[in-house]
Amino acid sequence: MEENTKRMLAGKPYCPATAELDAFAQFAHRLCRDYTLTTDEDTVERTAIIEKLFPNHGASTYIQGPMFVDYGRFTTLGDNFYANANLTILDTCPVTIGDNVMCGPNVSIITAMHPLRYQQRNPRQLPDGRFADYEYGKPVTIGSNCWLAANVTICPGVTIGDGCVIGAGAVVTQDMPANSLALGVPAKAVRQITEDDNLDSFPY
Repeated sequence: MEENTKRMLAGKPYCPATAELDAFAQFAHRLCRDYTLTTDEDTVERTAIIEKLFPNHGASTYIQGPMFVDYGRFTTLGDNFYANANLTILDTCPVTIGDNVMCGPNVSIITAMHPLRYQQRNPRQLPDGRFADYEYGKPVTIGSNCWLAANVTICPGVTIGDGCVIGAGAVVTQDMPANSLALGVPAKAVRQITEDDNLDSFPY
């Protein structure tokens, strides 16, 4: 692994326009495109793509598609991961997801960051003549038994504890304690999820 890629994974400023990162990204983007062209009946093809895109995944991974993933290889999926349509994962830093995590449609999990000052953010010319910017990232961790509802955005550097429910449209900018119901923009933990939240007449 190149030093620039190690810097990226460590959350340090790096250049995304290197041969190694270009190859990793192009590989992942082609796989995302190919996955989009499949349907639920194409189980063999989908399984093969998931194996290549997410080499660090547990048992029973289901992604509805379409999806967009920066690299995939820097994301770890636990057992029984489920994602509805339009999952986006920008894993310039590691994304770690526990077991039994559900994602509604249009969930975005983002680790990528850009400098706040334009003097550092704007593209600059590289020695080979190309223009590129410098970026950095912060890892994201999502515990087991979480549900991220529709249109949730998980921002860089966030850790979500086990058993959390993140309500629809929430933008999570800070850590969430385990078993929290989090709502809003920016998301706040409004209360704990307890046995009082059990549904009546549940079939089992």
